[in-house]
Amino acid sequence: MTYCLGVRVDAGLVFASDTRTNAGVDSVATFQKMWVFDEPGERVITVLTAGNLAVTQEVVSILERGLGSDDAERSLMHVDSMFYAARIVGSVLRSVFDRDGTYFKAHGTEFNASLIVGGQIVGEAPRLFLIYPAGNFIEAGTETPYFQLGETKYGKPILERVLTPQVGLLEVAKCALVSFDSTIKANISVAPPIDLMIYEADSFRVGCRRRISDDDPYFTQLRRAWAEGLRRVFNEVPAPPWSLAEGAASRLHGR
Repeated sequence: MTYCLGVRVDAGLVFASDTRTNAGVDSVATFQKMWVFDEPGERVITVLTAGNLAVTQEVVSILERGLGSDDAERSLMHVDSMFYAARIVGSVLRSVFDRDGTYFKAHGTEFNASLIVGGQIVGEAPRLFLIYPAGNFIEAGTETPYFQLGETKYGKPILERVLTPQVGLLEVAKCALVSFDSTIKANISVAPPIDLMIYEADSFRVGCRRRISDDDPYFTQLRRAWAEGLRRVFNEVPAPPWSLAEGAASRLHGR
């Protein structure tokens, strides 16, 4: 399993992904799931991958091979819109399915891969897309400023409560790491290191990019503060105004 997150706000974009692809009693594996394609001053495009590792690695390899092409239908370096960048990624994923999908089915294996694509190209605002396994995609909007891949449910509540288009990039990064902490606490198949990238709108360069280990000082501080804060708020919330004796009385009188 995996967990990837892409967020678009007015100030820019934040991307985060864990690196665990397998977690068993005697087998733990990690692989990169965040890929950045950039031309400083012109474009920054980030791709997050989730699903069958062989499929996603092949998709990324094809995208990398296409960088040297002058064909805007193949190269992320030559498209003039993030919409067409998403189309290229979706098309590549679809081509892998067309070639390998029958073999997956023959071996009883599900063809499972999805991606998040986001960034900015000169001439338009930052944009964020979710690519489905079929190669089609949707774009993030004001009402839904983020996309998740993989183990999404545990880290979703904090995103729903905090994220709005007006939230600053460092606050988004903090929210993303809390989301990852919640997921890591609940599911052993998601684990650090976490790859994090912050892109500031209209900068057209890779901003802060970090690999956050389990013992990273800030991540450690954040996890501790979040856990203590949750316990404090929980203790401050009033207990239910019910009497335990009411239940006992009801049972005695058959109610």
